[in-house]
Amino acid sequence: MRAYAEELRGIFGRLQDEGLDLHAKAKAVQVTKTSRDGLVSVTVGARGDLLGVDLDPRVFRHLDARGLADAILGAAREAAAAAQERVMEIFEPAIPREHLKAHLEGDVETVLARLADQMSGGGL
Repeated sequence: MRAYAEELRGIFGRLQDEGLDLHAKAKAVQVTKTSRDGLVSVTVGARGDLLGVDLDPRVFRHLDARGLADAILGAAREAAAAAQERVMEIFEPAIPREHLKAHLEGDVETVLARLADQMSGGGL
């Protein structure tokens, strides 16, 4: 328990020292991914929020409505995953990757299970 408290103090200390800079870097993350056929490009922000969609004019000759929707969704999913990965890389020096990943994915069960394990003397 004491080791866990020390680890938490270290994490909080690093966050205090580097938190604003890390937050600014993470907030600025933008990722663009292009569909396999090269006709659709999607840009997302750090949280996977859609920032832009670019369509090659040829898209209207090659894709129907369902194909266009699938291309946009596929590119958006890839961009969101890449953005999440980039945010984890930014915060990795201050927060253990597995902790941040669980938080970003909204995996409350994993977060609580890790906390319970650590409080009962398990590893960090």
